[in-house]
Amino acid sequence: MSAPVREVTAAGPGEPVIDAVGLEKVYNEAHPDVAVHALRGVSLRVERGEALAIVGPSGSGKSTMMHILGCLDRPTRGSYRLAGQDVAHMRDDDLARVRNRSIGFVFQTFNLLARATALENVELPLTYAGATDIHERALRALERTGIADRSTHRPNELSGGQRQRVAIARAIVNEPALVLADEPTGSLDSKSGEAILRLLLALNAGGTTLVVVTHDFDVARRLPRVVRMHDGEIAADGRSDAVLGAAGGRREPAPTPAPVAPAPGPGEGPASSEREHAHKEA
Repeated sequence: MSAPVREVTAAGPGEPVIDAVGLEKVYNEAHPDVAVHALRGVSLRVERGEALAIVGPSGSGKSTMMHILGCLDRPTRGSYRLAGQDVAHMRDDDLARVRNRSIGFVFQTFNLLARATALENVELPLTYAGATDIHERALRALERTGIADRSTHRPNELSGGQRQRVAIARAIVNEPALVLADEPTGSLDSKSGEAILRLLLALNAGGTTLVVVTHDFDVARRLPRVVRMHDGEIAADGRSDAVLGAAGGRREPAPTPAPVAPAPGPGEGPASSEREHAHKEA
């Protein structure tokens, strides 16, 4: 029997929200010839109230990292403590409770229920958590994100920016230890994207711990700290201007395809080349 899951809504004094040490994620580990090493001994510490961006090209491991930090997946090896609670090897039902109570998710595609109003969408995490003051808390979250005047509207009656405000209200309604945003401005026009980014930064200024996963360097530069991933490892971690200062362009470049070995000619044996495995982005 696993230990009971305590409700974690904030890290204790001096306790980091994220304390990950030596995280490894290997897919198909039982079959070495096709095994994929998505994370290779990654360690990350995020303090309470901190804000940072995780960047990296496709195949860098940032999506796998996000899934583990968000308790959507478990590491193959390593330890992960979320606001002081060891979550690295919890059972699925325990991880589901941690996600509901301790992590607020913001997705690029909003992930709102189409037939539910804005208020009803924000009430969902409270319902799953068994809260009693659901209506009032959901309204307060909508007020914090500036969308309370659209509380009775359904997603198809809202603009993209308004939908994301509802999604952010849903993410913060349980007052989680961590808000994890995956490309939160990726589906928005520049004006709406700027408004959403300002909202997330304002929430962080109020004490919310914020991790943003993004390809967009312009978004990453707005956060004080950037973690840059490459080939399943942390290639750089520091002030955003130091990590991204020399990076050109607005987005991470696509990885360069590996050269294809020429087919053997008549009478020749099979071409001998080392097989390369791309890192899996979950």
